[in-house]
Amino acid sequence: MLRFDTDKMKDLDPTSLQHLAPLHGVLMGKEIVENWKEVEQFQARPDDVYISTYPKAGTTWMSEIVDMIFCEGDQEKCRREAIYNRVPYLELRIPGSPSGVEQLQVAPSPRLVKTHLPIHLMPESIWDKNCKVIYVARNAKDVAVSYFFFHNMVKALPDPGPLDHFLNNYNKGNVSYGSWYDHVNGWWEKRQEYRILYLFYEDLKENPKREILKVLHFLEKEMSDSLVDKIVQHTSFQEMKNNEMVNYKTIPNEFLDQSETSFMRKGIAGDWKNHFTVAQNEIFDEEYNRQMAGKNLHFRTEINVNI
Repeated sequence: MLRFDTDKMKDLDPTSLQHLAPLHGVLMGKEIVENWKEVEQFQARPDDVYISTYPKAGTTWMSEIVDMIFCEGDQEKCRREAIYNRVPYLELRIPGSPSGVEQLQVAPSPRLVKTHLPIHLMPESIWDKNCKVIYVARNAKDVAVSYFFFHNMVKALPDPGPLDHFLNNYNKGNVSYGSWYDHVNGWWEKRQEYRILYLFYEDLKENPKREILKVLHFLEKEMSDSLVDKIVQHTSFQEMKNNEMVNYKTIPNEFLDQSETSFMRKGIAGDWKNHFTVAQNEIFDEEYNRQMAGKNLHFRTEINVNI
């Protein structure tokens, strides 16, 4: 298996990766854009499983759930590698390390694959091979707050500036991976054309067992009730926060600075209320209502149970 080499990251200046460039109407990291042909020509396999989200919407959580399912609930098997080697990041490209495509080309089947790509940028071979995709959508406000903190941690992302400034860019789609609105709606509109299981982060927080059973059914897997409970426990926020195979503590601090904020920060629904001012919330709601007008996709911005 070809592994992503975190040691080589120490020799690379992360600020050299901060630049974004447009790709078919979506802002992306310049390394991804410059090497786009590699992603575009990626060859899917029929038994691949793709885990797709807009950034900061539960990607690592769902990746660990799916890997746990494929490992039949064996926690030790899930500790065999860091999550970014167990579930390679399709479009990732960092100089000096294997790209996501290179990792996947030599990975044994069935492959689990992470991506943040909007649906119109997904490689055609994924649809040609009728692959399964699990999409997780999270409400726009919590994603905005989480993405803001993530920008402050990841030195390869542009400086977000103050929250006001970041929210303005976020709502305009002037951030990596573009518009949250286009992303969640694009996947929602195509969910019945392809084999897509569309889940909501808030539902997963509210009742993880119920949602994991949906994933099992979608993957055509059977598992005992006790094993499902084991997956619920293993993928709880506190367990994952303390698990070095998923909490990204293996990434050098020069790239992912967790000294003030951890990668697994809060993992709750409704945290935006702790950060938005009244004015920011009013402006955000106005823009949200404008961009979601006429859509039949609805989100909850808070839930009663946070676990």
